[in-house]
Formats: sequence, structure tokens, C-alpha cells
Amino acid sequence: MKHSVLTAFPQDFLWGASTSAFQCEGAAAEDGRGPIGRDLHKPVPGTTDFSVASDFYHHYKEDIALMAQMGLKTFRFSISWSRILPDGTGEVNPKGLEFYSKVIDECIKQGIEPLVTMFHFDMPAALERRGGWGNPESVQWFVDYASILYKNYGDRVKYWLTINEQNVLIFLAEKYHTLVFPKECPNVLQEIYQQNHRMLVAQAKAFALCHQLCPGAKIGPAPNISFVYPASCKPEDTIAAENYNAMRNWLYLDVAVHGRYNEIIWAWLKEKDALPVFAPGDAEALAAGKPDFIGFNYYNTLTCEEDDGSRPLSQATDQQTARGESGMFRGCANPHLKTSPFGWEIDPVGLRVTIREIYARYHLPMIITENGVGAAEELTADGKVHDDYRIAYLKAHIEQIGLAIADGCEMMGYCPWSAIDLISTHQGFKKRYGFVYVNRDDFDLKDLARYPKDSFYWYKKVIASNGEDLG
Repeated sequence: MKHSVLTAFPQDFLWGASTSAFQCEGAAAEDGRGPIGRDLHKPVPGTTDFSVASDFYHHYKEDIALMAQMGLKTFRFSISWSRILPDGTGEVNPKGLEFYSKVIDECIKQGIEPLVTMFHFDMPAALERRGGWGNPESVQWFVDYASILYKNYGDRVKYWLTINEQNVLIFLAEKYHTLVFPKECPNVLQEIYQQNHRMLVAQAKAFALCHQLCPGAKIGPAPNISFVYPASCKPEDTIAAENYNAMRNWLYLDVAVHGRYNEIIWAWLKEKDALPVFAPGDAEALAAGKPDFIGFNYYNTLTCEEDDGSRPLSQATDQQTARGESGMFRGCANPHLKTSPFGWEIDPVGLRVTIREIYARYHLPMIITENGVGAAEELTADGKVHDDYRIAYLKAHIEQIGLAIADGCEMMGYCPWSAIDLISTHQGFKKRYGFVYVNRDDFDLKDLARYPKDSFYWYKKVIASNGEDLG
């Protein structure tokens, strides 16, 4: 659809940027923070650990001041569960509560709306030792943790996100051990989707509790959505794409919004003898917990073709790489798309496709909670970073958001990844996403000084014009 006149971005559009606690905070052993599961494992060879990261813990006032200078309307950040509850449950850490209270107050002081993610890939190590999401008690662990956040910050936080990229935790569970498996696990697939089910129930209960304890607040999920194209117009490829979309995307949003499982995935799990077991009250909890909006991370689309189960399948190397599932779909490259320096396909038009599809399915307001391009970057002698490639990437995606708004889709905001440079999960500090350069590398902390990149000043102009000036 071509529009003769574009609809303006809403006047209250939340122009923002994102981070996560374990990737930027540092201070891993300070002020009572308990270890997270990642602290107990060696980092990817050639990359740093998360003990210092971008040292947001000690630089938060400076970093939030830079965000205010850029003109951000919202800052999406996560709270470290183990900084609030060092053992995951039980005694609350007052210094942890105080830190996030100061972050929230600083945001509000600078005119920035806090957008808080409760859980972003950082299960407390104490809970991993108790089985993580494999423990039936994990649902209550999360609800109790959410209750603490609502009671302490609900007077100031209007927007909440529950679990970051739950679908990525599930998709990469075996390859990257993003879940904790019992020693005896005869049906790994069933165990993965049982843990997935507990997260979905925990999320639904957190939705309901938010509405109970924080009247007027809004809450939503934050999956990673990569819309899947069929590789051709062959009908079997379309079926494969529907299968992949159901598994990768709609399972999570169908349960979050409608309180029921996607029928394609339910049939697949039944065939694999991997259906999750509902505990008493689970069905009622899923039906009762409703989100107010949908947050989603978008980096690219995926493409697939039919798979008849007769040939070996390659498995995804990361969350944005096409994969295969025997008899369901076979991931493949899209010849129409270019790739980023780190191999991810770039598809701005796919963002419009994704927004339209999500809105058609769920009819809820949407906010993009991550979107960006990672690159190896160096500071010039005069303290500059000329990231014209990032400007081009973000410009192309914002243009597509504008077109989706003209299509009639309800958009709340846009929060690129990331506000400042932080540790990439697989590539460490070699892969930078930020609007602000943090002066360190993987094995030399240097001075951790902050330097706005060219994209910082470009995004400031975009925000000041409410999306009209993308030049």
C-alpha cells in the first residue's frame, strides 16, 4: 500500500533506547548483589565477563543525563533479580532496592519515562541451583519478585515488561544452556516446553498482579519477533513458514494475549509426546492475566522452505539465524536481503510486515523494545565515532514504522538497542550497538569514559522533530 499522505507519529510517542542489567551495570559483587547463573560460567572465548560491563552502576547519573541530552522520552532498562533478592527468594537487599529507586528518580528528574523489564536473561544463581524454571516453585518465585518491584516502584513506574525474549531462551535452550536441565531428562523437548509453560503462567500472574497493585500502570510481554517468509510461492513452503511463525513467534503472544496455546504448536508437541502439564489453576491464570500492550524486539526476518524430514538440518548459531525443525520447516537465506557486519540479515520493510501482522492478530498498542545494528567501532583521535551505517539502519526502520502507522497500526514507541555500548552476549565489546561509546574493550577497562557517536546527534534531531526529520 502506498500512502499519498503519511500519518504523523503520535505526539506522545515514546522515543527511547534500551539496555539490560547484566550487560551494562557491572558492580557484580557490590552492595549485596547475588551472583547470576552467567557469573558461574566462563564467557565466550575471546570475550570479557560481565563483572564490570559498562559500569552503569557507577555512571548512571552521567548516562541518564546523556539520554536527556539526546531527548529520550523513555529509557527501557532491566532490574537485576539477584540485586533485589541475592538468593532469588527470601531476604530483600536494601541497597539493591535503593539503587533502582535512584535510577527511576533520576529518569523522572530528567523527564524520561522509566520502562522496566523484570527479567532479562539473568536468573539468580541460587535459583539455578534449585532447578531454575524447571522447579515448579519458579512460578511463585517470579510472582513474589514482581510483587516486590510493584510495591517499591509502582508509584513511579507506569510501564512494565515481564520476560525479555522468552522465545529465545526456549529456542537456544539446548545449544546455549539458557535453561537448567535435570540430570535425568528422558524427554528434553517436553522439559523445555514445561519450563516455557511455567514462564507463561508466571507472566500471566504478573500481569494480573500489576493491575491489582499498580492501578493505572501498563504491562506487556517482550518476545523477540522475527516474521518468517516462505522461500517461494510453493504451497508447501507457505505451510512451513506458518509452522515456523507459530513456533518462533505466535506461541508466546497467543498465550500472553488470548490465554491459550497456538493450535499448530500444540499439535506438534502432542505428536512429540512433549505437551506441558498444567498445574492446578494454570488454565485460570492464563485466562485471567491480560497485557495492556505488546513490546517486542525486532532485528530481522527469517525465511524457510518445506522440510520432509529426510535430510539433516542445520541448527541456529544465535537467536537471529534461521534454523530448521524436522518435518516442520528448513531455514534458508533470503537472497533479497543484505547482512550486517556480524551476519544478521537487514530487513527494514520486514519491520512494517511484522507490525502489521502483530496488530492484525492482537489489536493492542505496540512498542519496539529493541532494534539496532552491531558493529566493531573505534574512537577517533578527537573522540568521535562516525557510525553512518547505524544512522542508515535506524532511519530505514523508522521510515517503516511511519508507514505502519499510516497503515492503521497503533504504535506507542521505539527503543533502539542500545542507549550506551554494552556487552554483546556472544561477541563481548567487539560488537557495539550504543548511541554512546564506552571507552573500554574486552580486556582493557581504560577509563570507561563516555563519547556520544554521530548517531547520538542524529537521533536527537529525530526525536526533536517527532520523527519528521530523518535526514
